[in-house]
Amino acid sequence: MNRSAFERHVSDALATIPRRFRDAMRNIAIVVEDEPSPTLLREMEIAPPDTLFGLYQGVPLTERRWDYGNSLPDRIVLFQGPHEREARDDDDLIGSIGETLIHEIGHYFGLSEEEIEAIEDEYWHADDDD
Repeated sequence: MNRSAFERHVSDALATIPRRFRDAMRNIAIVVEDEPSPTLLREMEIAPPDTLFGLYQGVPLTERRWDYGNSLPDRIVLFQGPHEREARDDDDLIGSIGETLIHEIGHYFGLSEEEIEAIEDEYWHADDDD
């Protein structure tokens, strides 16, 4: 899949993120890269066959001091290759991207892994109420 098509899927996935999170995000860029580098995987202690789908780079809101400002945007990096290899179809790809976005946005907000998992569960079960 070319980068433009993948980025459209990222936009579609972002639209599925709960509005309360989307509306509260400030000064954050979502970028797409092909693959996590071998150096990054080593630094994060991720060994094959595991991989990395996304990464938050920045200072979580809960760790910012009163004088934080005039900074480059925080970044959420989505790795296209792992997402494409994992997905069965376009809907699955959008779901995978959405889950990764929720996880990395959770880091932006300074949420714990448990809080992020609860939000991911809510994301996956949102259609169960229909």
